[in-house]
Amino acid sequence: MTVNPNRRDILRLGGAVGGGALTAALGLTIAATPAAAASWNSGTWMAGLPDSLSLTQLTIPGTHDSCCVDPTNGTEWAHTQNWGITQQLQRGIRFLDIRLQRFPLNDRETKNWLGVFHDRFPQGSTLRTVLDECRAFFKQSPREALVMRIKNENAGSNPINGVEFLRRMQYHLDGFGYRNLFWTAPRWPRLGEARGKIVLLADFDTSSDSSWDVMHWGNSDLMNIQDHYQDVGTDGKAQAVVNQFDQAWWNQNSPKIYINFTSYAGGKWPKLNADSIMPPVLDYLYARRNEAVHFGIVPMDFPDFHTNVLDLLVAKNFIGR
Repeated sequence: MTVNPNRRDILRLGGAVGGGALTAALGLTIAATPAAAASWNSGTWMAGLPDSLSLTQLTIPGTHDSCCVDPTNGTEWAHTQNWGITQQLQRGIRFLDIRLQRFPLNDRETKNWLGVFHDRFPQGSTLRTVLDECRAFFKQSPREALVMRIKNENAGSNPINGVEFLRRMQYHLDGFGYRNLFWTAPRWPRLGEARGKIVLLADFDTSSDSSWDVMHWGNSDLMNIQDHYQDVGTDGKAQAVVNQFDQAWWNQNSPKIYINFTSYAGGKWPKLNADSIMPPVLDYLYARRNEAVHFGIVPMDFPDFHTNVLDLLVAKNFIGR
C-alpha cells in the first residue's frame, strides 16, 4: 500500500505514540530500511557528505552512558549498552556520553587518570581507553567525526572537585597527548573542520582556567536538550521524544543542535524501558523516512536491539542529497 500523508497528518499521527500506532494508521510495514541506506556504510557514513555541512544540519545517532556494557558493574540498573565503543563507532554511532571521576585509590599510577563511571559504579574503563578506541577508529575512517559529552559524574563517596577534574582533563590533552584528537572551539564546526576529531561538549567546570573556551553542555545558545530520564513513565518519555523531534522538524534552520535522549531510567531496567519507548520512535522516523530533514543528536540505550531505528537515523543524512 502506498500512502502519501500530508505534513499535517504526519505531525498529528506522530503524536499518537502507542506502540505501532503510526504504522498501523498509515498502513505501513517496517521490515525494510530506506532505499537511501544502500548508498552508505554505517562505519563510514559521514565520508561522502559535503565538508560545508554544519554539524547542526545532521542527524547523529548516539548512545547514553556509552561505556556501561557490563551489568556486574552496578547491576542491570547501570547497564545501558551491549556494544563497546569500537563496535558502536563501526555501526554508525557518532555521539558518545562519557561520564568520569577518579578512582578510590589515588596512588602514584592513577593520580592523573579519569575512570568511566555510572553514578558511583566504576565501569572497568578509563578515558584513555575510550580515546584510544576513538583514535584507532579515525585511523581506519579519517573522514568521520564524533561528538562527545564529557561529564564530571561527581557521585558516590569519592567525588572529584571541578579544579582537580579540569587538571586531569588538561593532563589527558597535554600529558597523555590527546589534544590533537579534539575540536575545542566554542561553536559547532562544519563537517570538514570536524573530520578526524572529537567535538567536545564539556559537562564539567572550566571556570578555573580561562583558556578553556569550549562548548559547554546545556548552553542554550548551542543546544536544545530533551532528557526526561525519570518521573514521566515510558509513555510520557516516548511522547517527549516525539515532541522534541517535532521541535527539530519545525526549526530546521536553527543554529542549535536538538539533542533528544530516548533513554529512560525510571521504574524498570533501562533495557526494558527501551522496549516500550523505541517502537513509537520507530513509527515516527519511519513515517518521515523520505523527508529531507535533520533531527540532531539522538542518544539511545541498546541500539543493538533497535538497529532499525539506528539505520533510519543515519539514512536521514542522505535523503535529498
